[in-house]
Amino acid sequence: MRIDLKLICLSILFLSASVFAGAQDTSVQEQRKAKLEREIAIIDRQLSENASRSSSMLTDLTLIRKKVSNRKQLVAESDRIIKKYSDDIYLKQRQINRMQARLDTLSDHYSKLILSAYKNRDARVWYMYMLASDNLGQAFRRYGYFKNLSSQLRSEAEDINKLKVQMEEQRQSLVALKKEAEQVRKERAKELEKLNAEEKQAASVVKKLKNDRRKYEKQLNSKKKEINALNREIERIVASAMKSSKPSSEKSSKTEIDTKLAAEFAGNKGRIPWPVEGAVVGRFGKHYHPVYKNLELPPNNGIDIAVSKGERVQAVFDGVVKQIIVMPGFNQCVLIQHGNYFSFYCKLDSVSVKAGDKVKAGHKIGTVDTINGQNQLHFQIWKDTKPQNPESWLK
Repeated sequence: MRIDLKLICLSILFLSASVFAGAQDTSVQEQRKAKLEREIAIIDRQLSENASRSSSMLTDLTLIRKKVSNRKQLVAESDRIIKKYSDDIYLKQRQINRMQARLDTLSDHYSKLILSAYKNRDARVWYMYMLASDNLGQAFRRYGYFKNLSSQLRSEAEDINKLKVQMEEQRQSLVALKKEAEQVRKERAKELEKLNAEEKQAASVVKKLKNDRRKYEKQLNSKKKEINALNREIERIVASAMKSSKPSSEKSSKTEIDTKLAAEFAGNKGRIPWPVEGAVVGRFGKHYHPVYKNLELPPNNGIDIAVSKGERVQAVFDGVVKQIIVMPGFNQCVLIQHGNYFSFYCKLDSVSVKAGDKVKAGHKIGTVDTINGQNQLHFQIWKDTKPQNPESWLK
């Protein structure tokens, strides 16, 4: 019986480990949910601030659609967490059922031991039972049985009590799991309500854009000029930096490019820290207008990250501040060189570095400015004279 109890305990440990692993998965999902919720809060603040300004409708639509996307991910995360809870509840209930079956077996065996002890409570009956043995070996076995009966009874009683305590703990754990699962279901229902409202809001903005195309095309053309001017200036600066680093025939063959730093930068692709915490609302590359489908938007050589007002901006890697420029629509921009790689931080209000400064990853370089009601960092990464998709580099 002691061996059987060890087996049931091992089974409990195995199932508990499964539940613990599930709890870890749930923790990761909760972290993803928290990140999505922080991004939604940032977007909500921007939309609220934009309501009192003559902000671009396209900007509003971009923010709302990003929020809708995050909300859908939140619902999906809730679905995954609910499924995990359901699996954990099933495993926990299965564990309790096994324990109950084992308890029933132990209790039945214990009852038989009690009955046997009661029948043999008179010592004279014991002696007669042993004397009636067919041989000496059988007599010794019967003697051993009577001798161990009381200790076996105590042992069985201890096993039963331990199992009852374990079962009660598992039942309490099951109740807690069910409560947590129910809470997630309620949160999911609220998220769905918000999602429906946000989709209606997006549809309303689309309608306004369609009704006044000429006005919004004018806004877009103005924005195109600003973006194209920024792209040309960055291309010029990068080309100049790469050209000045090439050795001439009269100079040493050693270039100004920090090849070691460049190799470290390249080796950290996909692990480089973000310059700010926020929601990516503008992605790399060429895109078309979300409403006027045949209208191509100006190319984005980086990403746009919606952040909280006055958010701190940090360098993503060790490097040297190459230049600080001021551009219409982008305010101050800081350009940092990392060997033959460059990182660019635009739409800054205050700047806490100057050209020639050496910076480390995480070094504060400034704060995000509020431009046309937007608190967004425009961020780019270049390799030599070619823009890269920052999301491929950032962790």
